Amino acid sequence: MLLCAGLALSACMRDCTPQVREGWIRVPPGAITMMAGFGRIENACPTPATIVAIRSPAFAGTSLHETRTVDGISRMRAVPQLRIAPDGVAVLKPGGMHLMLMQPYAPLKTGSKVAVQFELADGRELLGEFEIRSLKNK
Repeated sequence: MLLCAGLALSACMRDCTPQVREGWIRVPPGAITMMAGFGRIENACPTPATIVAIRSPAFAGTSLHETRTVDGISRMRAVPQLRIAPDGVAVLKPGGMHLMLMQPYAPLKTGSKVAVQFELADGRELLGEFEIRSLKNK
């Protein structure tokens, strides 16, 4: 009986996938080709989830960054992995953790949506939908 419970928990953990919610991308004015993405990644699973790579068919380059203030100076650094605890949430927000999305393949229109894929350390992927917003529509 204990073996069955262990197998059921293992299947449950394998089937549980974090969810991307409230995703949006801020498009800067003009010809700037670097954009930032925000939202929430919720891990309702009983085990931690670790994001190790980010891709999007809409952009030539994608990465995870964090902005921190050090000695009164705002600095941005790449984050190679993002671990989300069981029943935890990673919040991507302006001035904190965020996606860097560089060189869109096509012009992005306010209100349209693009896909962003997050690769987990265990090989699974989660897909997020991010709405394009202008600076005025944060």
